[in-house]
Amino acid sequence: MAIKLPVNTIFTDIGGVLLTNGWDHTGRQKAVDFFKLDPKETEERHHLTFGTYEIGKITLDEYLRRVVFYKKRAFSTLQFRKFMYEQSQPLPGTMELLMRLKRKYKLKVAVVSNEGRELAEFRIKKYQLGKLADFFIVSSFVHFRKPDTDIFKIALDTAQVLPGQVIYIEDRPMFVQVASRMGIHGIIHSDHKSTTQKLAEMGLK
Repeated sequence: MAIKLPVNTIFTDIGGVLLTNGWDHTGRQKAVDFFKLDPKETEERHHLTFGTYEIGKITLDEYLRRVVFYKKRAFSTLQFRKFMYEQSQPLPGTMELLMRLKRKYKLKVAVVSNEGRELAEFRIKKYQLGKLADFFIVSSFVHFRKPDTDIFKIALDTAQVLPGQVIYIEDRPMFVQVASRMGIHGIIHSDHKSTTQKLAEMGLK
């Protein structure tokens, strides 16, 4: 891929790139099995309200009241939240790779992510993502959610860079396509090795 402007910034997602997804279908299925929830009803309630949580309109406790604790349970909200947080695990290699490139090329790094506030804050602190990212454009912080282009515009304005100066690393092809139409260079992340190769092809070796 030919890059005309010098790249000085990386935008990266969290879930699926730096860490496992915060609360995806696999995590919810584990919760259904562990807490013996109704799978169909839980999934339906999740889809009806999770977007509202991700753009910061409700708290995690309110999300859980709607999805899990709409009736009496044998377990507590605290136990369920702990289970949710335990689903987050680091993915090998990517954070270390971006740290090396940041130092070598003096890059700005921004997280651009769809995450609910409590999950995002836990993950940022637990895995010290502030050591990598200069700033965080998270859906629940800015009240826009990918694929809304406004979340990318906020990231560009905050970084004070042009779209052509940015490489965006994301595991969801649709989000990469949306950013690419804005002029941002995109990498669809599948694993550390392939992303390392794609970055090298873009001049970040």
